[in-house]
Amino acid sequence: MSKGMSDDIITLLGTGIARGESKRLELEVARLHTRNKIQIPINIERAKVDGPVLLLVAGIHGDETNGVAIVREIISRNYHKPKAGTVITIPVFNVFGFLNQTRELPDGKDLNRMFPGAEDGSLASQFAFHFRTKIAPLADYVIDFHTGSADRNNVTQVRSGFETPDMLDLAKAFGAPFIIQSRTIPKSLRETLVKMGKKVLLFEGGKTRSIDLDVIDTGVKGALNVMRHLGMQDGEPEIDVEQTFINKTTWLRAPSSGLFFPENINGKWVEKRTILGRIKDPYGDYEKNVRAPHGCHVVCSNTASIVNRGDALFHISTQEKRN
Repeated sequence: MSKGMSDDIITLLGTGIARGESKRLELEVARLHTRNKIQIPINIERAKVDGPVLLLVAGIHGDETNGVAIVREIISRNYHKPKAGTVITIPVFNVFGFLNQTRELPDGKDLNRMFPGAEDGSLASQFAFHFRTKIAPLADYVIDFHTGSADRNNVTQVRSGFETPDMLDLAKAFGAPFIIQSRTIPKSLRETLVKMGKKVLLFEGGKTRSIDLDVIDTGVKGALNVMRHLGMQDGEPEIDVEQTFINKTTWLRAPSSGLFFPENINGKWVEKRTILGRIKDPYGDYEKNVRAPHGCHVVCSNTASIVNRGDALFHISTQEKRN
């Protein structure tokens, strides 16, 4: 349990929250050039019974709308109101990016590469600093919701470094079809949270600027399952998919530039030498097959119609075990 969570009153952004109270607060991090405030809405639901603090955050990349929709649905269905402990929800972290449907902030920086941030740094760095110092210290557990970037379509999955033994149980409890062991990315939100001693699951599903109802449904059920696993909601986690654990992954990259025709293999197991896609030049001179280098699961597929040599096409497993 986070420091102070057993207190009668806990404090977030200068506001006291008693047991059984709900609050909606605004984290002000910047102003537009028109002097309009940019504020991040934050919901806090504290049960009458003490317990863990779970932070659900989405929209660190402003064009990743599936994550925003997941946290929105969690709030709409009142899943964020725990029987024990505290749930903090941030549906849209990167408000600038969400307004413009871009990955970055107006300073061109990727917020998820600016942690731990600096109070007098760039706009993105200030965002990261305020979150790290004012929000993150309260959390015990964090679920960070993402989608594939650019034209990449991620199969629904949870990722973790499994820094502590109980993290694998937490990932399994989420109930996603794929559980992937992955290293933290330098200067990312997850790396900073892990260094702070927080237990973090990173959710991936779908692609940018699109709504995928199946992905959203899995994300909502997954968050509820985590709360059940932690004793924050009644009942046991409900797992209705076969789960595959992947120890290591790699990217298959385009061997040449051209028009890209991927096969419908996202989320599937393929045997060695299976054709995953084809690259064709626009003048009818050549056609190149992209084949699986070994038996593997495909957990992300590029959906771009035109690719350049070296572009990431397919994210595949290199080591895994079937659960």
